[in-house]
Amino acid sequence: METLLNQNAPEFTLLNEKDEQVSLSDFKGKKVVLYFYPKDMTPGCTTEACDFRDQYKNFSELNAVILGVSPDNAAKHTKFIDKYGLPFSLLVDEDHAVAEKYGVWVLKKMYGREFMGIERSTFLINEEGTVIKEWRKVKVKDHIEEVLTFLREGK
Repeated sequence: METLLNQNAPEFTLLNEKDEQVSLSDFKGKKVVLYFYPKDMTPGCTTEACDFRDQYKNFSELNAVILGVSPDNAAKHTKFIDKYGLPFSLLVDEDHAVAEKYGVWVLKKMYGREFMGIERSTFLINEEGTVIKEWRKVKVKDHIEEVLTFLREGK
């Protein structure tokens, strides 16, 4: 996938867990940590969401909002948020149109079978809507700390 770095982040409007429309443009003037993950309630995705939850205050202090995106529906997102006390919205991308815009809907292989799915990825979007950092093929361990460090150092 070609990089989105230093380009305008692809605009989108998706429903959140409360069936409210959320657009990227709603967050002009704030940094956006947009993270794509495969599935609610799975071990890696739960760890990642809880790591973001545990650092939520630090992201807020840096003028950054966190938005998670997966193909799960609003009901699954609500269950996930309620079970783990997530303080940020999860967006519904059931037709994976936004994942495709960001180049994270890819062919995956597991246990010898191939299927299309989300490649765990995070995009940092600045106050003007430009992608200033992207992490693709994310490994959950220490990832949230990397994102925070980048935000703090501004590089």
